[in-house]
Amino acid sequence: MTEKDAAAFLPLHNNWFHILLSLAGAEQHGYGIMQEVLERTNGTVRLWPATLYGSLKRLIADGLIEESDERPVAELDDARRRYYRLTRLGRTVLELECERMQEMVRMVQKKRREEAW
Repeated sequence: MTEKDAAAFLPLHNNWFHILLSLAGAEQHGYGIMQEVLERTNGTVRLWPATLYGSLKRLIADGLIEESDERPVAELDDARRRYYRLTRLGRTVLELECERMQEMVRMVQKKRREEAW
């Protein structure tokens, strides 16, 4: 997919953004994603299991993430866990969304400098 195709996903739904951001650093399983989002947002964003797993299913269907075949060592793993990772498209979408958000912040900052709030 091209960058133009990736842009069709913007703006990202809040939950999707947090899931993709969680997967940007490394593969994770669902519970790990939930915990990272909760910690990163200081508890302001909570992905409940039904919401998380519905979002993961949709992100897979749209080609933004995929299940990983790689597993941690057996002592650290639970065979029931599914691990997820970003696809190239998912990484591009996340990068475009971050750029879009940065531009929004620049607009607010410019507005603040130009006018007294």
